[in-house]
Amino acid sequence: MSGALLVAGTTSDAGKSVVTAGLCRWLAREGVSVAPFKAQNMSLNSYVTADGAEIGRAQAAQAAAAGLAPEALMNPVLLKPGSDTASQVVVLGKPVAEVDALSYRELKTKLFDVVLDSLAQLRKRYDVVICEGAGSPAEINLRATDVANMGLARAADLPVVVVGDIDRGGVFAALFGTLALLDAADQRLVSGFIVNKFRGSAQLLDPGLRMLTGLTGRPVLGVLPWLSGLWLDVEDSLALEVDRGPSLPPAGDEVLRVAVVRLPRLSNVTDIDALSCEPGVLVRLVTRPEELADADLVVLPGTRATVRDLAWLRERGLADAVLAHARAGRPVLGICGGFQMLTRALHDDVESREGDVPGLGLLPAEVTFAAEKTLRRSAGAALGAEVTGYEIHHGVATVDDGAQEFLDGARVGAVFGTHWHGCLETDAFRRAFLTEVAGLAGRRFVAAAGTSFAAARQQRLDSLGDLVAENLDAVAVHRLLAEGPTPGLPFVPPGAPEVPA
Repeated sequence: MSGALLVAGTTSDAGKSVVTAGLCRWLAREGVSVAPFKAQNMSLNSYVTADGAEIGRAQAAQAAAAGLAPEALMNPVLLKPGSDTASQVVVLGKPVAEVDALSYRELKTKLFDVVLDSLAQLRKRYDVVICEGAGSPAEINLRATDVANMGLARAADLPVVVVGDIDRGGVFAALFGTLALLDAADQRLVSGFIVNKFRGSAQLLDPGLRMLTGLTGRPVLGVLPWLSGLWLDVEDSLALEVDRGPSLPPAGDEVLRVAVVRLPRLSNVTDIDALSCEPGVLVRLVTRPEELADADLVVLPGTRATVRDLAWLRERGLADAVLAHARAGRPVLGICGGFQMLTRALHDDVESREGDVPGLGLLPAEVTFAAEKTLRRSAGAALGAEVTGYEIHHGVATVDDGAQEFLDGARVGAVFGTHWHGCLETDAFRRAFLTEVAGLAGRRFVAAAGTSFAAARQQRLDSLGDLVAENLDAVAVHRLLAEGPTPGLPFVPPGAPEVPA
């Protein structure tokens, strides 16, 4: 059996995904065969593997960090919220149910065998498996049915390191409190802490680190400095506003301004990452009609709830703003759910169950929602360039005969619609599309010839590997991977009531 550890966090967006990816990259560069794993992921940013399985986008990025092709075993359970109270449950890459929070608690116990089997398979194939937790292990109201944090760690006897975000403040209380709220059996597995997003004088931090170790008996395995620009493949909405680093100057005379509508249940907003890498392309998320006024391109991204988010678009006045933008001959791009909104009509007895709903009417197509989800990789050509992408949708679009086709979708003038996520990651197509947009918008913008999105992603993954290699105690990490949880760690009161194994 291989070595493994669990990266937990004091909160969502504390840095679990980043640390997991960094550990995978660091170990892979050392010649270790390493795989990522997240037992249960709640995210609207997902990815389709080569064999048509849907997993969390963060696990796909972590697989890339490890030099692997993503697969369903790396994220056996994915939850995709469709409302504030219900989510679609995806198991080993395929949707199996729509549940609310209470019914999912009953389902969790049945899924735990799938989780443990998936981890066991990966551990047989790789030297090391780096597991990422979900939320916080100190969510004591959920501990009895936990499959992603201490429930997983206890079942697989994994050493646990807890990551805290110092940029939010209160990191010492968060780290100490996380440990102190666990029962004795769970505390036994917590073998160290990591402080993330530090900026400032290390001398000011050192006394607190020593006190934390003295109070808990656990070492701080490293302090990771703040790095801007580590924004690719975000997992949840807390990371959407992350610092994307300075924009690169344009190659031509003018910039392109891109307004991406921040829908309430937007999914795979990672589609805009490739645009953000382009010199001279300024991307911002918007929620108000007036924010579209100076946009050269408006993007309606994917959504897990097309009909509900279309209603929100209308309630906020954004639908009228998009229509005015398009009628002025200015470019609009709809991707997946955003494409569906642009069509003439939607027939939905599956997601929202609202039946017939009028679309924005900008594209000559109608969408009917099917019970079976489309999950596939796609390839084709548009604007003179080869394109690849992937599809994740229940809505099936029927485009009118004779309409101009665009990546299995449609185009009318300056309005484009496609179900293909990831199409903008194809460099030649992205440059051709931006050139087309610039012409339609009347901008003297020139797409930079040398921009490679794949290279930008690899550079950021290398930065994460460097972050770990230069700032974590490598000897201590290797010891945890080789020997498991540190023996003899003290109990920190008050602790929680004992949870049965």
